[in-house]
Amino acid sequence: MQKKLILDSKLLEITVNRLCQELLENHRNFENTVLLGLQPRGIHLAELIRERLQKEIGEDIKLGYLDTTFHRDDFRRRDKPVEANATRVPFIIEGKDVVLIDDVLYTGRSVRAALDAMISFGRPRKVELLVLVNRRYSRQLPIEADYIGRNVNTIESQKVLVELKSRGDKSNKIWLVNKEAN
Repeated sequence: MQKKLILDSKLLEITVNRLCQELLENHRNFENTVLLGLQPRGIHLAELIRERLQKEIGEDIKLGYLDTTFHRDDFRRRDKPVEANATRVPFIIEGKDVVLIDDVLYTGRSVRAALDAMISFGRPRKVELLVLVNRRYSRQLPIEADYIGRNVNTIESQKVLVELKSRGDKSNKIWLVNKEAN
């Protein structure tokens, strides 16, 4: 397996800070905005962003975790039953501005499933998408992010690997991994 470093710890720090500044420009005080991290990998980024935003504005920002397992269009195509992650949305999103947060935007299917799952908690006024990495040339649905940390040109045989200390990794880094051919 061959790995190429996309973002080291320092560049990742700068990228997350930039994403937070972009959010602050569009959601000044966050009184009508909530964050939803997509399970399983988007929640760590969502927690990091929430922590930085709260430090900046000095106010509490609502954060929830959204599992899309049973809303995915490939749910019944698996050989083994899948285990769902926890959904924790302790607030109503009716009339709110919602920022969905995930680490990597690939085909768009997880985001489509998140939109379906989110409706269980009310009808938002507006929905935006924030991703750390946007895999270009791989979309299967017409879904694009509003806030992008890094655009990466990839091919089908590659994978984007996001390492975050908050998830138990040794450091904060993003890698482009070439999968081995079978």
